[in-house]
Amino acid sequence: MDLGLQGRVALVTGASKGIGAAIAAALAAEGASVAISSRSRERIDEAADAIGATGFVWDSGDVQGAAGLVAAVGAALGPVDVLVCNTGGPPSGPDALAFGVADWEAAHRTLVLAPMALVGAAVPGMRERRWGRVLNVVSTTAREPVPALMLSNSHRAAMLAAFKTVARQVAADGVTLNSVLPGRIDTDRLAELSGSAEAAQAAAQQEVPAGRLGTVEEFAAAAAFLCSAPASYVTGAVLPVDGGLLRGI
Repeated sequence: MDLGLQGRVALVTGASKGIGAAIAAALAAEGASVAISSRSRERIDEAADAIGATGFVWDSGDVQGAAGLVAAVGAALGPVDVLVCNTGGPPSGPDALAFGVADWEAAHRTLVLAPMALVGAAVPGMRERRWGRVLNVVSTTAREPVPALMLSNSHRAAMLAAFKTVARQVAADGVTLNSVLPGRIDTDRLAELSGSAEAAQAAAQQEVPAGRLGTVEEFAAAAAFLCSAPASYVTGAVLPVDGGLLRGI
């Protein structure tokens, strides 16, 4: 399928490795001019060289710098047509009530304020050009919370509501906003939460109907479709990529 991304400009945040890097590679393979960001110049340049992208330094907690990132990408590559908001997860912990105000505020900045600042900077131009795709990488825990992920559960669920709200307002302008939910995807973050990569794989064999972890490439394929021209009538949607893990309808 031709995804209609040839010549489009895409910005993928948190893309030095893992899910973000895989999405960026998938978009680049479709002919998009891809910008990727992370807080480390060394890591983002290495990732950019590997997939033929352009690297930018931006910390996902830098709310005030979000508009500057979008502007810098625009100056270097052209106006952003595709925005993929991807951030790492906040700290986990067994006691849901043990997180302090500073923990909540930091998670809110990273998972809500900064992505919405990116959306606020990129979407007006998309509306003027009558074409745009915005995707937020969330988590299946926004639908079925995991006890140890209180901060992620709460803030990512808020973003589902935010994207649904904005999606309805900009749909007539040719701009879509969708959320994609990774389940047990083989990443460093999952290995850390599970104790090891081996433990994550063993748990997936027992708990995921597909009997294994998903790959970042499988996740990126679903994400790339939601960023595509053929996905023009899909907006405000929440797509799990989880091997059947979610139990709810």
